[in-house]
Amino acid sequence: MIELARIAGPVAGLGLAVLLGARGRGNRIAGLGFAAAGTILLIVALAPDKPVELGIAGAVAVVLAPALALLFRREPWLVAFATLACVPIRFGFLGHQLLVPLYAVALGAAALLGWELVRGDTRALELGVASKPLAWFVAWVCLSLAWSQDVHEGATDVLAFYVPFAVLALAVARLPKSTLRLKLLLGELAAMALVFAVFGLYQYETRNVFQNPKVITSNAYAAFFRVNSVFWDPSVYGRFLVVALIPVVVLIVRGRSQRWALAGAAFVLVTWLGLLVSFSQSSFGALLVGVVAIAFVAWRWRALVAVVAAAAVLGGLVVAQPTVRHVLVHHTSHGLNSATSGRASLVAQGIRIAVAHPAVGVGVGGFRHAYVKRLHLKGARRKTAASHDTPVTVAAENGVPGILIFVWLCVAFLVQAFRRVERSFLGNVALAAGVALAAVLFHSLFYADFFEDPTTWLLFGLVGLVRRRVVRTKEPPPTVEKREPVAV
Repeated sequence: MIELARIAGPVAGLGLAVLLGARGRGNRIAGLGFAAAGTILLIVALAPDKPVELGIAGAVAVVLAPALALLFRREPWLVAFATLACVPIRFGFLGHQLLVPLYAVALGAAALLGWELVRGDTRALELGVASKPLAWFVAWVCLSLAWSQDVHEGATDVLAFYVPFAVLALAVARLPKSTLRLKLLLGELAAMALVFAVFGLYQYETRNVFQNPKVITSNAYAAFFRVNSVFWDPSVYGRFLVVALIPVVVLIVRGRSQRWALAGAAFVLVTWLGLLVSFSQSSFGALLVGVVAIAFVAWRWRALVAVVAAAAVLGGLVVAQPTVRHVLVHHTSHGLNSATSGRASLVAQGIRIAVAHPAVGVGVGGFRHAYVKRLHLKGARRKTAASHDTPVTVAAENGVPGILIFVWLCVAFLVQAFRRVERSFLGNVALAAGVALAAVLFHSLFYADFFEDPTTWLLFGLVGLVRRRVVRTKEPPPTVEKREPVAV
């Protein structure tokens, strides 16, 4: 039955591509219908032996979809508020820890979108210049399920991440612009980050971590104690705090209120301490990218001198470490792999997989299977075959076309965000969203969770919402002089 997913995935992906990239209302309605049909078939393919559970889930969806659509129609911004609130909430489903409450939000958003399109809504390309590359990327990833080396894992990725998160990004981009509600969204983000940071500090103080047995085991043998707060992984926790820190730093640097700047500084201090006890190197790197980007936008070339000086000092401190110096001097692959906690080997093998399958890759979700097959891993060692680099994963799973579309997608969103950096509220929102997206992209170089993180898609939607729109005016027709008839 799982082979049904090889058909269902492409159907859902092509439907989403039309919904994201088409202009005609009729085409978009059809695209939404195909996406819904493909999604239902994916669910059936992944759980063929659970007819009772599927029936109950279907009945709940039939009732929940119109109810949430009506609620979101009365207050559209509930989509964004609910999406952000559900980011850390995961439940065991289909053998994975999945964002089940977030799927309910996506269901209501899809129902509302369908209702608006049927009622005559003519808006299109809500994500601006990034609509086309996102449509192409989603279509290609879902299409690759047809040749995936691990169809079960690939179907789970398409069903759990690409389908619902694409709908949420589109729903956020379609929201009515509201300064008040954008401020409330920032307040929600800051409040969540503050609570999570305080809870992380409590975990560090009490040496008590729950949820993730892997973190508990590693803490028992490691020289330092890592916390994950309410998230599954410390790196995911750290990334969320970085995304929350960036708009507050923008507020401090570009805001005009000293009172809010002082409050923001206090928030940054507490949140940074919460980030510190995550011991997430990728998250600190992402924060550094964000701070440097904001400094460059605020102070231009004057910030470059400080960045170069800081890089020189940090580089000297890093090279001074005996283990790092040994790796650089002796060029040992084992030392490099040890210094990067095994990531160097995974990235190197991922590149080899991409080179071996340049045309179409090994298919969505096929990285682990290809890695295990390539290195002949058995038993518990199979669990180590997890990708840690999003670009390498995209290249391995989707080939040269996939990585080219991925680069096009990232450039389109970043250019669109940084195109509007004037000193206005919407300009600050665009700057914060663009910098946060750049930070998450950097984080994904060491923790391959770019498209699996709903925060990424929420940022996609925000960039589409606050983008600078080009208004094209039609030239008036040339005036024709009326001549009086001449009497003969």
